[in-house]
Amino acid sequence: MAPAGDSGAAADIAKLSLNGGSNGKTQIGRSDMQLGEVTHHNVQQLKKLNQCVFPVSYNDKFYKEVTTAGELARLAYFNDVVVGAVCCREDKYEGEKSLYIMTLATLAPYRTRGVGKMLLEHVFALCEKDPAVHAVHLHVQVNNEVALNFYSKFGFEQKGVVEHYYKRIEPNSAYILVKKMERK
Repeated sequence: MAPAGDSGAAADIAKLSLNGGSNGKTQIGRSDMQLGEVTHHNVQQLKKLNQCVFPVSYNDKFYKEVTTAGELARLAYFNDVVVGAVCCREDKYEGEKSLYIMTLATLAPYRTRGVGKMLLEHVFALCEKDPAVHAVHLHVQVNNEVALNFYSKFGFEQKGVVEHYYKRIEPNSAYILVKKMERK
């Protein structure tokens, strides 16, 4: 903590951007968040993150594919530590091009710090770059209230249930969540 008379520290805090700046970083207090590529050098960090967050396991093929997914896969760093990630693929929803979110994860201690929002905004920015993308969709386990509430805040709607979606967990059903992209 800065001494009471340290107006320099107060000025430094006042300069911090809470909404991200041109440098691609989001400042929160004296810490920063940024997105980075998933590569063969750091894919094990993604694997560890997914093991901590999800009740299902992803196979080696999944991890190999995301290392070549380009902008569709991103790690979220908080002060240079991986705390979240998103992995998407191009897909179809109702016959139109969409992005399918395969995984979006944030470590529990970082869930109120804007990491998930930053990851979703990245996905939405990808949609804006490609006018052919009409929706973003994903599956969420029917009892995952935290995820359901998170996605509803960003305009996702439940469009149905897939029974027996998951193989080795209960409940094994998943909601299909969809956000239609609004085009100007």
